[in-house]
Amino acid sequence: MPYTYNANPKYTWGYAEYFGKEYITYGINSNIFSLSLFSDSLSIDSTGSLIGTGQYLFLEDIYVASAETFLPEGTYKIDTTGLSLTVSPGKNDTVDAEIFPIGATISYYEENTSKSKLKFITEGTFTVTKSNGNYTVVCNLKTDDKKELKGSFSAKLPHIDESLQIQRSSPRKLIHRISNF
Repeated sequence: MPYTYNANPKYTWGYAEYFGKEYITYGINSNIFSLSLFSDSLSIDSTGSLIGTGQYLFLEDIYVASAETFLPEGTYKIDTTGLSLTVSPGKNDTVDAEIFPIGATISYYEENTSKSKLKFITEGTFTVTKSNGNYTVVCNLKTDDKKELKGSFSAKLPHIDESLQIQRSSPRKLIHRISNF
């Protein structure tokens, strides 16, 4: 019998990262964000490592209008176009003979670590709303094995400004990615 992963997690904490016009040299004028959401049983230890069991939703390369410096309200689509209100789908990318997951992913951290898994998110939408300083994110996504992934978040969402960083912390080749646009 196949192992069943939580298909409707409640994310209780997270953060957004703002990268600015990170891809302007490739002709993409959008501002770029990433969004990290975690279930309540995951935490960060004193070394900065993620520990516990639960789900970690990572939405990388969220494209928004060039004037936005905070994650704007709207319905976002998993899409390869790089247009505003889209998010790059998850996939593997190779950098210097090493393979890295990029784009939208869900990581399941299970008590039995042999069942822990990272899955690519390849379809769907999520909606962002703001009210009284809180963000609400409601997901309607699908993984690369066509499993539905719902999930929701409603709380403060700290934003980290990474736009002044010279280089991203995660290695990857944008030129490989935009060749599919």
